[in-house]
Amino acid sequence: MKSGAYVAILACTALLLATAQDYGNSGARSNILALEYAWDQAQERGDTKALSALFDNSLIFVDYDGKVLTKAEYLARVKSDLTHTEQVVTETMDVHVLGNTAIVVGVYRVKGIENGKPYARRRRFSDTWMLLGGNWTCIAAEATPILH
Repeated sequence: MKSGAYVAILACTALLLATAQDYGNSGARSNILALEYAWDQAQERGDTKALSALFDNSLIFVDYDGKVLTKAEYLARVKSDLTHTEQVVTETMDVHVLGNTAIVVGVYRVKGIENGKPYARRRRFSDTWMLLGGNWTCIAAEATPILH
C-alpha cells in the first residue's frame, strides 16, 4: 500500500510541476508567436530592417532548396528585385520552450514572384529562438517544401 501511495504522490507532484512550467512558459510562447507573425509581415513588406532585428547575427537559415544562408544572405534575398513575396499565411505553429531556448514548428503558405514568374509554395518550418539579453532572437531556421 505504501508503494501505491508513493507512486500517486510522485504522479501528482510531476503533474503540478509540469503545469507550473507550462504556466511559466505561456508568456514566452505568446512572445515568440508574436515574433513569428511579425516575421511574416516584415517578409511581405520586404522590411529588411524589421527582419534584421528578429535575427541573431550568426543566423543559420536552411532554405527550401537546401541552400544554407547567413543572415546577410537571407536579408539580401528579401531585398532582391528577383524575389518579391506578396503573401505569407501561417497555417499552424507549435512552440516548445526549453529554458532559454524555444523551437517553433509549423506550416505556412507563401505567394509571390520570383525571377519574373509567379509562385505559390507550402512549407513546413522549424525556427529556433534563444533568449539573449532579455529578448527572444532567432538563431536558426529551416523551411522544407510540402509536395502534396
